[in-house]
Amino acid sequence: MASVTGAEKIPFRRSIQLKFALTYIIIIAAVLILLNTYPVLVSQDLVFRSKTSLLQSQASVIADTIARTESLTSEAVRDYVEPLGYTGQFRVLVTDEFGLILYDSDELRFTEGRYAMLSEVVTALKGYDVATCSYQDGAFHSRAAVPVIYRDMTIGCVYLYERDADQGGLLTDIQNNLRSISLVICVVVLIMSVVFSKALTRRIGDLLRAIRIVREGEYSHRVSIRGSDELSQLAGEFNQLTDRLQTTEEVRRRFVSDASHELKTPLASIRLLTDSILQTDGMDLDTVKDFVSDIGEEAERLTRISEKLLTLTRMDSAVPMERLPVDVAAVVEKVEHMLLPLAQERDITVEADLQSGCVVKATEDDLYQIAFNLMENAVKYNVNGGRVMVGLRSMGDLVLLTVEDTGVGIPDEDLPKIFDRFYRVDKARSRAAGGTGLGLSIVRDTARQHGGAVTVRRREEGGTCFQVAFPRWDEEGGDLL
Repeated sequence: MASVTGAEKIPFRRSIQLKFALTYIIIIAAVLILLNTYPVLVSQDLVFRSKTSLLQSQASVIADTIARTESLTSEAVRDYVEPLGYTGQFRVLVTDEFGLILYDSDELRFTEGRYAMLSEVVTALKGYDVATCSYQDGAFHSRAAVPVIYRDMTIGCVYLYERDADQGGLLTDIQNNLRSISLVICVVVLIMSVVFSKALTRRIGDLLRAIRIVREGEYSHRVSIRGSDELSQLAGEFNQLTDRLQTTEEVRRRFVSDASHELKTPLASIRLLTDSILQTDGMDLDTVKDFVSDIGEEAERLTRISEKLLTLTRMDSAVPMERLPVDVAAVVEKVEHMLLPLAQERDITVEADLQSGCVVKATEDDLYQIAFNLMENAVKYNVNGGRVMVGLRSMGDLVLLTVEDTGVGIPDEDLPKIFDRFYRVDKARSRAAGGTGLGLSIVRDTARQHGGAVTVRRREEGGTCFQVAFPRWDEEGGDLL
């Protein structure tokens, strides 16, 4: 027997354990990416909205204040802006209608007298309000520009700029905390994914090893997987399958052994008889005829065994058959006519009570074989002067064929085994009657193929009663079962 340890080992990069672990990791990674981006983006958006709204409103206040003068000068702008107290919070820049800087609260830049080359200023001088905010280098950079309008004319613009590092630091802290949490989660998930995937694949590996063991012929092997999930159910189904395989293998081996033994007996008899004829000089003609007659009987026995083995093989292979409605009463009458000489020879009375209209969907040959085997056994294993009672009737959706005899009967301990192949209650008597031990197996298997079932019981008056039940066929509705 080949060793299962020699089975091909799956590389880890192609193993299901790695696939499970990667699946967990990818899912958690997607969640962590969302965790690290969505809160930050939402926070940024809230800050952007508040900053732009605040700066734009403050710029509008300044623009409305300095719009009271007809012409903008550096001194007039300074006098209007500085009392408002915004210069400590923002950088305030005021230009005329041409973009020339008249006032800049950031005196270190020395921008007064220069032109403001800022996109926000250009937009504001065209008469539009504009406000922007961005997050860079850990701080929020907010900008707003509004036009200064006097009598529906743009005479300048107000530009405000703020750099807020405090709220930027808060956002940075949030990002750092999320990264720390994500790192811890990644480590935990990595460990858990390895543990869980290994536990799961270990159970799958147990099943795989069990399959390989059974494949090598160890049908007695069973796998034990704890739990109540699909894998444990799969293990249960596997164990039930191996139970059936083991039973089938035992039946097969017993069948081969029994078949070999049954075939060997007549073959040995034929060999012995032929050797006796060949090795005995001067054997008289009558003795030779007796030996040849015995050889013919053993050959007939071999033929019967072979035919019944072929019948069982055909049924085991489940060859599809064309089934037609068959009148069971007509088949039973043919069998009764065929067995009449054998019954008369032993002074056995065959009584038939056959109800008409008992039709089943099957093949006539199969029904003939069932009836013949049961009725022939009832005649062969009966007592001289006994009776065989054959009944056929319809009961609801079933057709019941009953064969009873007045013989010695079958012991209770043998009743469960009589349908096994090659099983005989009285081996010596069965061989003397020409039995093969296969007839009742053929009856059972044939009945099953047509949706029927066969049962057996002892009669209280003595003898045995066999009953075969078939689904009744109706011309309008087909099979009623």
